[in-house]
Amino acid sequence: MEIECRFFGPFREAVDGNRVVLDIDADTYGELLALLEDRYPELAGRLVDGDGGFAGSTVVTRNGTDLRHLDGLDTPVQEGDVVRTIPSVYGGCTAGRT
Repeated sequence: MEIECRFFGPFREAVDGNRVVLDIDADTYGELLALLEDRYPELAGRLVDGDGGFAGSTVVTRNGTDLRHLDGLDTPVQEGDVVRTIPSVYGGCTAGRT
């Protein structure tokens, strides 16, 4: 299937642009992010950490929805998905209770 990925901030430099279209064979977003790290060595360890979770505070969205609010890295990849990968330093916030 074909999937479009958009990168922001320093991730853009790692893939030499802000948009990558891939023909992939991945069932989940964990597999997709691992595949991206394999294809673009500068992304290694920046999308998925060594424990199989999100690296750092990276925000990954599928069609505008944060993967953490779906099924995390187990979220299924679907044809036509648009993926955005954003280092948290470029925006976003964390909700908490006070």
